[in-house]
Amino acid sequence: MLPLTLLRTAASSPLLVELKSGDTYNGLLVNVDPWMNLNLREVICTSADGERFWKISECYVRGSSIKYLRIPEEVMDRVPEGDERYAASSGPRGSGGGGRGRGRSGGRGR
Repeated sequence: MLPLTLLRTAASSPLLVELKSGDTYNGLLVNVDPWMNLNLREVICTSADGERFWKISECYVRGSSIKYLRIPEEVMDRVPEGDERYAASSGPRGSGGGGRGRGRSGGRGR
């Protein structure tokens, strides 16, 4: 199972997001993009020290700032099996050929 497939399946489900800064966001997942940026709504934000709380109607979380995500268990059951749309399908790697690296095809030929 790919992480983005799991997150796309979790759309409109509750989600807990902890950032690298320690802040946490609890809300409903609206959307996720290929860089794992999240759109949440009906969010409750908690400060890293746990002393302050905010209620936010919508927020955007940058994927590179996410430490971890907690997704409801029932979402795991809804993930489609064998969803290979986002997996690499270009064949085996490392066999050479086809690229512009070092090798014998074309070039200046010295």
